[in-house]
Parts: sequence; structure tokens; C-alpha cells
Amino acid sequence: MKKTLVALFTAVVLLPTAWSQDRIYRCGNEYTNNANDAKQRGCKVVEGGNVTVLQGGSSRPSGGGGSTASRPSTPAATSSPSGAPKVDNSDQKARDSDARAILEAELRKAQNRHEELKKEYNDGFPQKSALEMRNPQGYAERTADIKASMTRAEADVEGIKREISRLK
Repeated sequence: MKKTLVALFTAVVLLPTAWSQDRIYRCGNEYTNNANDAKQRGCKVVEGGNVTVLQGGSSRPSGGGGSTASRPSTPAATSSPSGAPKVDNSDQKARDSDARAILEAELRKAQNRHEELKKEYNDGFPQKSALEMRNPQGYAERTADIKASMTRAEADVEGIKREISRLK
């Protein structure tokens, strides 16, 4: 039934606009143009925008109990689209080299930023400004902001390192 609904909706979307359906209904992650079915299931009318449905191919059966929703199959990670241009091996190596250089530069910037924040954080006791002497809450907020920024910078460094390791 779900495949039929998806196929029907796909056909409706792909047909010329001169032969379009009056109403399309969204039922969770499914679409239908059957008003009676939509009313029974409590679906909502899709209005004011274009809807594109990509056919996922064959579906895998769900394991165990619970959901009966089908999942679209995904292409292999190494395959490229049929219309993709072929890249010469030397060009690809040059692109990979450029990507590595860019990532290494980003890594240096992220490491420098992390070190600056560590110095400013001063093991949880950043230097107080004159305003913060009179406003302890402002000092606590700034300390928390520095710590959060430091955590983000550390995560950035780790993420860039992971990306570099994937290029090897």
C-alpha cells in the first residue's frame, strides 16, 4: 500500500502541471491524493509549495516488531552518479593535496584558538575586569562562556584531525 502511495504521488509530481491533482495530503512521511484515506488517517493538506519525492528503490523489511515503515536502500559509498564527470588521477591527487593543506591550515588555526582560550580560562580563574569586581555574576557568566568556547574549540580540533585522517 505504501509503495502504491509513493508511486502514485511520484507520478502526480512528475506529470506536467496541466494534469495536476487538486489536493495532496501528508500522512507523516507518506503522501497521498486519496481524500477518504487521508481523512481517516488524519492527514494534512500540502499547500503553498512544491513537493519532491525521490524513489528510494527497493525497501528492506523491518526487523523485529514495532514499525512497519520501509527504509529506502542506499547506494554504495564508492559509487558515483552515472552522469558524474571522470576526474584524471593526477587532478584528483592535486585536489586531495589541496584539501589536506586547507585542513592542516584550519587545524593550526583551531589549535591556536584553543590555546588562547586555555590561557584566558586560566584553570577556571580568568582575570577579573573592573566591572566584574563589582558584578560577580558577570564574572561567572564570562567564565562559563570561556569554558564552553574552549570545549567547542577542542571539538573543532578533534573533528579536523578526524577529517585529515580520512584523507590518508
